Amino acid sequence: MTTRHDTAAPPAKGGAAPGGPPRDAVVADAAKKRARLSRRWQRDLRWSPYAFVSPFFLLFAAFGLFPLLYTGWASLHTVELTAPTEMEWAGLDNFTRIFDDDFFWNAAQNTLTIGIISTVPQLLMAMGLAHILNYKLRGSTFYRVVMLAPYATSIAAASLVFVLLFGRDYGMINWALDLVGLDKVDWQSDKWPSQIAVSSIVIWRWTGYNALIYLAAMQAIPQDLYESAALDGASRWRQFIHVTLPQLRPTILFTVVVSTIGASQLFGEPLLFDANKGASGGSQHQFQTLGLYLYEQGWINQHLGRASAIAWTMFLILIVIGLVNYVISRRLRASS
Repeated sequence: MTTRHDTAAPPAKGGAAPGGPPRDAVVADAAKKRARLSRRWQRDLRWSPYAFVSPFFLLFAAFGLFPLLYTGWASLHTVELTAPTEMEWAGLDNFTRIFDDDFFWNAAQNTLTIGIISTVPQLLMAMGLAHILNYKLRGSTFYRVVMLAPYATSIAAASLVFVLLFGRDYGMINWALDLVGLDKVDWQSDKWPSQIAVSSIVIWRWTGYNALIYLAAMQAIPQDLYESAALDGASRWRQFIHVTLPQLRPTILFTVVVSTIGASQLFGEPLLFDANKGASGGSQHQFQTLGLYLYEQGWINQHLGRASAIAWTMFLILIVIGLVNYVISRRLRASS
């Protein structure tokens, strides 16, 4: 008896297994998938950076650009705080009116003097502190945290403490002056003492912040420069003058510009330093800044159109400061 063995014929060369799709179809499908993935990857590569930064631009448009444009539109109208939707076209009358106001020029002068009194000592002290911290000291991290503590302190808390320090009858400053035989000073009523007192609050809050900026810039200076200067016989003072300061010129320019912008927007310190807790900047407006003048016109006198004109004037001042910074920085880069 013979046994029959039925065997399947081998598949043809280049064919596919029975029941499966043709090989060309599989290859074509894989190519389509790769093409889709490639297009998706290209779209992701092109548009995902915009998606990541879009929250900033949306928030800026809502809370930065729109208020700026609306304030510019309101500055051309007569509008009161009691009826902000009722606008009457005024053109440039709000700008000409504030420029004819003696209180505006008094506020501008006070802003300038307080800015100079607070910025110059602040940056000089910050430079000195950064130079000391640049040396290898024990507990350097602790000192850096201490330097930053005033910056993290609330403006209200710091201003109230300085109000107590500069009190006329029971302040610690007048108590110290009395110990050395000097007369007491009315820090809140006299012009220059009040501006010095307000400037001291700014100096206390921002000196440590600028010191850390200078310290970071100093640590980025190559040590080869100091070694070469030491081999040439330069003392530490000469190394600071001829090596450190030239290398810090961009950083110094940055801190000067930032401090100037901050001084032009000074508001919280003089507002809380006033004994009457008003926006007049003292009984005779002796330390009223542009920020206080804007607040007084808009929220106390309720002239929103005039306050908007003041805000745009301050904005134009900041643009001028930025342009001056740009010109000086270009000249510094060209000279270096």
